[in-house]
Amino acid sequence: MSVLIYVELDNGSIKKTSLEAVAFGSKVAEKIGEKAVVLAIGHAASAELEKAGNYGASKVLHAADAKLTHENAMAYADVLVQAASQESSKVIILAKSGLGDALAARAAAKLKAGIVSGVTALPEIGDSFQVTRSIFTGKAFATTEIKSDIKILVVRKNAIEIDDSPVSTVQAEITAFTPPLRDEDFQASVSKVEKASSELSLTEAEIIVSGGRGMKGPENWQPLIDLAKALGAATGCSKPVSDLDWRPHHEHIGQTGIKVAPNLYIACGISGAIQHLAGVNGSKCIVVINKDPEAPFFKAADYGIIGDVFEILPKLTEAAKSLK
Repeated sequence: MSVLIYVELDNGSIKKTSLEAVAFGSKVAEKIGEKAVVLAIGHAASAELEKAGNYGASKVLHAADAKLTHENAMAYADVLVQAASQESSKVIILAKSGLGDALAARAAAKLKAGIVSGVTALPEIGDSFQVTRSIFTGKAFATTEIKSDIKILVVRKNAIEIDDSPVSTVQAEITAFTPPLRDEDFQASVSKVEKASSELSLTEAEIIVSGGRGMKGPENWQPLIDLAKALGAATGCSKPVSDLDWRPHHEHIGQTGIKVAPNLYIACGISGAIQHLAGVNGSKCIVVINKDPEAPFFKAADYGIIGDVFEILPKLTEAAKSLK
């Protein structure tokens, strides 16, 4: 038996959120006295997959069939189910993402498993199996008991902290995994993939600098970009900004856009509508810059700066550069 952890790959590298899932799953495995096994689907070098061992995994199953090069939720879910069957896994863990949510739902249906999404802490395991999850777009937490034989946990970013220091010195065993693939899972195929031009993914970024209508126009975005570069941050925006085509749609953060959970979120000229707050309230620290002292965002902020963004952003950028 084992705890099975699915990791997402991006250009052959394990995503940071997936490494968090490995660390999370390894601690769950330790609690129930089982081993932690990782499943990776797609192209990746062995040296990259071995990183999973640093976070507590004892083995990595690598499904590298050419058909699995591009993300395919139906095929990936079938591979996940077959891996769970091979490893007799009663607990399956994935990082929360668009792909992770899709795989978890499909796998739960195939395995008749109980599923909890938005998990924020290690489960309590005793007479029952209970997990804490985020509800109401992060405004509250619920304790959920899973009674099914097989349990699937979809873990939110920052549910467990990791750093570059290995938690284990045991090298993970890399094993080729070649399950049979069903033709019906490939009725649709990917003909072209266009990556967003941003250097950093919003869902993976540790720091995000985001702008709203207070930036007054697309021609005024450079001070925000300069701060993001100085901090090594990704850039985002509010929904009105993307609707006005001031910034590309893939930068839209909010309830109807991308939901993020960075360590630091800096909101520049964003009033703080509830739809935007729903996309950022998983952030560890929120800094709001707005000249309106009554802006709703200040109520959700850890730190607030009342003033003109065009005066404050250059000063923050200089301060960030001086720290380096």
